[in-house]
Amino acid sequence: MSLAPHAGAPGHLAVIMDGNGRWAAKRGRPRWMGHARGAQTAREIVAHCARAGVQHLTLYAFSSDNWKRPREEVGFLMDLFASHLDRQLAELRANGIRLSIIGRRDRLPTALVAKMEDVEARTAQCTRMHLRVAIDYSSKAALQEAFARAQAEGQEWPADPLLPNVDLLLRTGGERRLSDFLLWECAYAELAFIDALFPDLTTSDLDAVFADFVKRDRRFGGLNSVPVPVGSA
Repeated sequence: MSLAPHAGAPGHLAVIMDGNGRWAAKRGRPRWMGHARGAQTAREIVAHCARAGVQHLTLYAFSSDNWKRPREEVGFLMDLFASHLDRQLAELRANGIRLSIIGRRDRLPTALVAKMEDVEARTAQCTRMHLRVAIDYSSKAALQEAFARAQAEGQEWPADPLLPNVDLLLRTGGERRLSDFLLWECAYAELAFIDALFPDLTTSDLDAVFADFVKRDRRFGGLNSVPVPVGSA
């Protein structure tokens, strides 16, 4: 892994961590093993992004639609989230990484919510990178809540953005869709889709995505150069 900041690192990187179950199935292993390996990959990606100079990193860990999965798998994921919060607190603080959890909390286990709140409080002063993990998250639900609050306050639109605008959204696993993730924040995001299953994602893969990102001409609906008049030679 490189130690110097990456010149092409996006300010806000969002990652849809897709492919854990398929990674396990390809190896004839139970799905929970894919999630466990994916958690280790997430840890490596977080550390690499902090070193690369990413300011905001948002990981899609568990969507509101994922409650439809088998009870045993969901239970394992909740336990996995809790255990990683315990193990990663010291590392987050040592690396100056603030952690926030986005999404609903009323359907999560009480013990998990308590751990989430503790880690959020104990990393609140960290400023190197802001890591957000989306658990029981739905972008459509977040938008509905934001607009309801705005209307209750007599505003047509939410006064503040829900999260910082996403510069680059990466999805692993070969799928090409957003799956109800940061729809508002991705309005002008650059999109990157790669075939690697998330547990196989490497820091070299991430550097390659950053290198492609920095080459893109981001115009945000405008022009970055003086247009040539029609009919000019």
